Amino acid sequence: MRLGLTFGYWGRGPSAGFVELAQEAERLGFDSVWTAESWGSDAFTPLTWIAANTSRISLGTAVTQMTARTPTATAMHALTLDHLSGGRVILGLGLSGPQVVEGWYGRPFPKSPLTFTREYVDVIRQVLRREGPVALDGRYAQHPYRGEDGSGLGKPLKPITHPLRADLPVFLGAEGPKNVHLTTQIADGWLPLHWSPYNHGVYADSLRDKPEGFRIAPMVQVVLADDVEQAMFPIKAAMGFYVGGMGAKTKNFHADLMRRFGYAEEADRIQELFFEGKRDEAIAAVPSAFVDEIALVGPADRIRERYAAWAADEHVTDMIVTTRDLTALKLLADLANG
Repeated sequence: MRLGLTFGYWGRGPSAGFVELAQEAERLGFDSVWTAESWGSDAFTPLTWIAANTSRISLGTAVTQMTARTPTATAMHALTLDHLSGGRVILGLGLSGPQVVEGWYGRPFPKSPLTFTREYVDVIRQVLRREGPVALDGRYAQHPYRGEDGSGLGKPLKPITHPLRADLPVFLGAEGPKNVHLTTQIADGWLPLHWSPYNHGVYADSLRDKPEGFRIAPMVQVVLADDVEQAMFPIKAAMGFYVGGMGAKTKNFHADLMRRFGYAEEADRIQELFFEGKRDEAIAAVPSAFVDEIALVGPADRIRERYAAWAADEHVTDMIVTTRDLTALKLLADLANG
């Protein structure tokens, strides 16, 4: 199982010491480092900064939002950074939800997310292969554009720059069952926001057709501390926000996922409390049992014990960890190296 380190997206400003931490992860033998974006910092710029200060570690976006850029613009970012880094990019894509797409990016949320995703990846693949001009007459992606409000002068183009790798890996961050199944058909890997090595049934049907070599790289929060419940608090805080407020009450992909994990009543309660403005109570309503399934928390001996379940999971090829604790990174590196 490969190890990756994710920095997520920035809060009020740049994350202190992220370059040095990426360098240490590379020294410890981590396979990849990842950045993200939401509605603040972008994913590519910090990753470029890391690329300039490392030499081996793979560079992934987990995720860059598809609705933020046209597929050709995203392909340009990826092929440019792939050249500058010597072929180290993994392009992780995600759709986000209606509140972000329409509220931040100011465009309609796709009525057919599966079609949107399929067309988006198709265009990126065409750019990277550079076998000819990009051409697609899709529902969402039109190359050249044929809308009535266009000039009619568009022509099919292929990238001026020759991509370094036609097979640059494309991963998708998907949550819904149909989206996960589509990911196994059109992408090289999947970035689950939550995964449990104790509960494979959640995704069993979606993964039924995954091809050989398909990578599954879940995000796993790691908190090294003596007090297990205290270690769980920051994870519960994040879960309370994602399940309670990251989306509308009637359309929240994170809440839906928690329900599929078997915590339907708890997800409903978290949403109710969050929308009532009772955020502390919403956080407290996140069940410890759920956190324990999807994260690694507690003292070193406990993390060693629970890491074994992840290492034995036949589906998981990569573990992308969230931590700023150098001691935790060293512990994970030791575990991964046997």
